[in-house]
Amino acid sequence: MSIPALQLSAVSKIYPPPTEVTALDEIDLVVGGGETVAVTGASGAGKSTLLSILGTLERPTTGTVRIAGTETSAMSDSQLSEVRATRLGFVFQQFFLLEHLSVLDNVATGLLYRGVPGRARRDRAAEALYEVGLASRIGHRAGQLSGGERQRVAIARAIVGRPAVLLADEPTGNLDSTTGAGITELLSGLAGDGTTVVLITHNAGVAAAMRRQVHLSDGRIVEDKVVS
Repeated sequence: MSIPALQLSAVSKIYPPPTEVTALDEIDLVVGGGETVAVTGASGAGKSTLLSILGTLERPTTGTVRIAGTETSAMSDSQLSEVRATRLGFVFQQFFLLEHLSVLDNVATGLLYRGVPGRARRDRAAEALYEVGLASRIGHRAGQLSGGERQRVAIARAIVGRPAVLLADEPTGNLDSTTGAGITELLSGLAGDGTTVVLITHNAGVAAAMRRQVHLSDGRIVEDKVVS
C-alpha cells in the first residue's frame, strides 16, 4: 500500500484568547499521491487554516500531520522550511511576485533554497514557463502581465522544483471566467505527472474539475466525496 502524500489525524487548531476560536476540530484527512482535491466551505469554515497546516505554515494545537509518511510535529522550524522547499509548492491568490524582476527570475526564485546553481535555476524556470504557456513572456517584468499571466507565473514558480504536493489558495479568485478555466485545467492536469493538488475554492466549477471534494463547516469535514 502506498504512503499517503498528506495525512492529518485528529488535528485541531485553537487560536488563543482574547477571542478564542476553534478553527479546526478533530480533522482526519488522507490524501494520496496524484489526487486532486478541492476544499470548499463558507467563509470561516477553516479552509485557510487547513491549507496552512497541510503546508506546515502553522502547527496544529493537537493531532498529527504527516507528509509522505513523516510526522512533522517534532521537526524544528528549519526542518519544516526544508520540507516546504523540497516537497511542497504554494500558489496564493495574491501572486506575491517581485515586480522589479523578470518573469524568468521570479520563477527561478522558487529554487533558491534548493542549492541549484544560478544558470540551472534559470534553465529550469524557462522550462516551467513553457509548461504554463508563457515562454514568450520570459523577459517581461511582472508588472507588465495580465492577471491570468501573473497567476501562471505563480504556478510556474510553485512547480519549478517539481514538488510532490501543490497547495493553492483560491487560485482563480481574482480572474475572469475564461482565464480561470485555463488555470483550473492547468492545475488539474498536474496530477498526470504525479503531483498531488489541494486547493481552496468558492467556485463550484473549479471544485467540479477536481477529482475529490472535501467540504468544511465550523472546522469539521462534513462531506468528502470522489466526483469523477
